[in-house]
Amino acid sequence: MGGLLVAAGLAVPAAAQDTTRNASFVSAGGEEIGSATLTGTPNGVLIELDLMNLPPESWHGFHIHETGECNAEDGFQSAGGHFAPTGSEHGLKVEGGPHVGDMANQYVSADGMLKAEVHNPRATLGDGGEADLSGRALMLHGGADDYESQPSGDAGDRIACAVIE
Repeated sequence: MGGLLVAAGLAVPAAAQDTTRNASFVSAGGEEIGSATLTGTPNGVLIELDLMNLPPESWHGFHIHETGECNAEDGFQSAGGHFAPTGSEHGLKVEGGPHVGDMANQYVSADGMLKAEVHNPRATLGDGGEADLSGRALMLHGGADDYESQPSGDAGDRIACAVIE
């Protein structure tokens, strides 16, 4: 009987992360340019990206922002700052970092397409916890994140945004 209780107890956390959310990206001009599928796993969140019509052959900062609002008219400022529920510093290269919303730069190919799978081990999806990405925004910036400048990596303008449903 004790073994059954242990097995049942282990299944609950994994089930809590077994969820999927979708997000549609819009450009700074307000046009739909692609999508993301987010999948919660026992080890974080996997984000699959499929975007088009981006500046070719260039690196871009990719983050999760705190507010799930993508208003192109205000340059996506409506999405707020980086998602940092624990108060950590910005940057993958900084002691005391990174934010939950910090992720690796993404490369856009010569045809303006961005296809990638990004794993964020600090995030959760659909569990209601402090690191839950539900209702937040995915953001692509105009330049690369330097992984250390505060508060957001000096990645430039916000060029594409998607609300995580």
